Amino acid sequence: MNLLLDTHIFLWFITNDNRLADKYYDAISNLDNEIYLSVVSVWEAMIKYQLGKLPLPESPDIYFPKQRENHLIYSLAIDESTITQLAKLPPLHRDPFDRLLLCQCLQHDLIMITEDRAILSYPMINFF
Repeated sequence: MNLLLDTHIFLWFITNDNRLADKYYDAISNLDNEIYLSVVSVWEAMIKYQLGKLPLPESPDIYFPKQRENHLIYSLAIDESTITQLAKLPPLHRDPFDRLLLCQCLQHDLIMITEDRAILSYPMINFF
């Protein structure tokens, strides 16, 4: 499976947070799966970190890549093709970070792991 992690799922995974369901932990840990973290999540984390809303042991520009590499998680970039996927999304959710993650799922045929109810309302996205 090719899985895209929502930002909170990545954070729960790397910190062994008990809110992460065992099925998600197992899927992310399974070396047969390709796991992705979007640069959108790094962008979101950087903003929240700078606003003091996301405590981390070090800045996300250092912490996220280090953790991603430690856990064999690939980085997923955005480009113009990503943005054009917005035309396929109904206006169910206004969060621009989440909408870009949804676009990446469409663009790359990824299965998303999230606990965000607003994101889960998109019928054209495959969720784990």
